[in-house]
Amino acid sequence: MMEEKILNYIEKNSRIDLHELAVLVDADEASVMNALEELESKNIICGYHTLINWDKVGVEKVTALIEVRVTPQRGMGFDKVAEHIYHYPEVNALYLISGGFDFMVIIEGKTLREVSEFVSAKLSPLESILSTKTNFILKKYKDHGTVMQAGHKDERALILP
Repeated sequence: MMEEKILNYIEKNSRIDLHELAVLVDADEASVMNALEELESKNIICGYHTLINWDKVGVEKVTALIEVRVTPQRGMGFDKVAEHIYHYPEVNALYLISGGFDFMVIIEGKTLREVSEFVSAKLSPLESILSTKTNFILKKYKDHGTVMQAGHKDERALILP
């Protein structure tokens, strides 16, 4: 039970102070530290990440969601195909999905051309790939539960009778 509470808190704020986390889960700091180490060793906690709004920094990045239809390999299913794809350093995330496609591949590049070249030169030629569909993210409104753009303020004057 304590482990689930810890996971819920650090998923929202991985920089939470150990003392504060211990207070929130009603445990001593040593128990929380031991639980975190165990969760890491079991690969339940897989990493700690910082969410950056690159648009505000002025750095040009292009993110693409690539839907991929494949032929699963006999006896291996989708796992062997996924392994080929996720070993590319350009791939940030890879998901097996339901629907008209089998995988969702998320990559980042500096330009649309760089992303397109990855798809045409590396992804599409793989033997088991039947088709791809590339979708570019034009604007992020919310990412990992965090609102990326401040809400629009209504600047109209309030007129009272």
